Amino acid sequence: MSDKQKKPQKLKARLPRGFVDRSAADIHATNEMVEKIREVYERYGFDPVETPLFEYTDALGKFLPDADRPNEGVFSLQDDDDQWMSLRYDLTAPLARHVAENFNEIQLPFRTYRAGYVFRNEKPGPGRFRQFMQFDADTVGAPGVQADAEMCMMMADTMEALGIKRGDYVIRVNNRKVLDGVMEAIGLGGEENAGRRLNVLRAIDKLDKFGPEGVKLLLGEGRKDESGDFTKGAGLDERQISFILKVVANERFVDGEEEVAFNDANKQSGGFAEGFAELDLIRSLVTSAGYGPDRIKIDPSVVRGLEYYTGPVYEAELTFDVTNEKGEKVVFGSVGGGGRYDGLVSRFMGQPVPATGFSIGVSRLMTALKNLGKLGQDEVLGPVLVTVMDGDVESMGRYQRFTQALRSEGIRAEMYQGNWKKFGNQLKYADRRGSPIAIIQGGDERAEGVVQIKDLIEGKRLSGEIDDNAAWREARVAQETVAEADLVAKVKEILAAQAEDRRRAKDI
Repeated sequence: MSDKQKKPQKLKARLPRGFVDRSAADIHATNEMVEKIREVYERYGFDPVETPLFEYTDALGKFLPDADRPNEGVFSLQDDDDQWMSLRYDLTAPLARHVAENFNEIQLPFRTYRAGYVFRNEKPGPGRFRQFMQFDADTVGAPGVQADAEMCMMMADTMEALGIKRGDYVIRVNNRKVLDGVMEAIGLGGEENAGRRLNVLRAIDKLDKFGPEGVKLLLGEGRKDESGDFTKGAGLDERQISFILKVVANERFVDGEEEVAFNDANKQSGGFAEGFAELDLIRSLVTSAGYGPDRIKIDPSVVRGLEYYTGPVYEAELTFDVTNEKGEKVVFGSVGGGGRYDGLVSRFMGQPVPATGFSIGVSRLMTALKNLGKLGQDEVLGPVLVTVMDGDVESMGRYQRFTQALRSEGIRAEMYQGNWKKFGNQLKYADRRGSPIAIIQGGDERAEGVVQIKDLIEGKRLSGEIDDNAAWREARVAQETVAEADLVAKVKEILAAQAEDRRRAKDI
């Protein structure tokens, strides 16, 4: 047996399931998008606030600890004082905690926005991640539905600020009171019917996908799809199904037994007609402000946020087609939504605190904008590279001075920090980095007080047009010699010309 010790195994580099690394291009595209959203929110008078990634688990509301480890849906750990903490599941529950904890200091109505990552302890899949970014806006302390109407208008303005034209999006609005009234009217009120209610609401939510006939099957005995797979239905009778389909089609009942059902729904839930009245008011407010049904549409088929929403609910939906991973044309669908949640802050306060807000799914919306060609079209421009020809202290000081002079004028720049003795590697590095310009100064140039400026983008283009090496050397393509004092001005001139070329290329 060998006395030599076995080499320790190398640690395997691997990502946790459901998480992704982000490239520079993705980060730049996200920052660009988030800044456009922020501008709209600020214009509406909203201010930023930030809450931590962790909250005490019981503060999250939906996921109260009911086992030794409360990790159903959330990532949890136990603090040294035996209290359970969880990574935030969304940005709304942490805001409710923040408002309650600082209630005496904040000014009501409290108008705020937040952007940040949220975490779901759920099974990952294609396009379904355990960490993703949301961007929320909320108004706390405003009881009237005019605050909900304003949220819908801000959602519409945000879509257009991101370059999504009218006709490619719609903000769909419903009311939780209407949905609750529907359930009461068809005899599915009470806790004992919670499971059946969920099946009915899931069926209603499929209206865009399957149409009225498909939903009718899902509300009844069930539906078989093209592959032969069967989905069990909610088991409702014809009268119940007819009532639901008329409500979600936004038909008002004026005669017959459905009028009776409508009145019964209002009597039993106490809010059915109130929900419709609030929808009518929202329609009136947004129409008066110039937002027609092509932008904001009343749609009682919207099913959203059943955990804590108490009034109007709304959803931003993109209506254009995209090609999915199977090569099929599909409607992109929802990229965000929200609604009124008057009970969430009240859990901490013991008094009613009205609130409404919405959340944009940043990662999903970014995918949509890329499909539209509105985002991520520009390559990330690398830094101007100051190359290193000599390693003595005086030369290094000059190279660093050139670099700092460029940075001081707002130009992205770096001095080469690798093995400078192989100059060819420096230009390869510049190419991989996407650097637009290389600055070169050897001993001869230093003695004359000049630098060579190499336009790497123009040089790459012209290199395809000159086949002969001798002609290439003679032409000294895209390379100029300028005095040290003119370095910054010449770099600015070349960068401006490159930017103009990119602009013209976009317009072709």
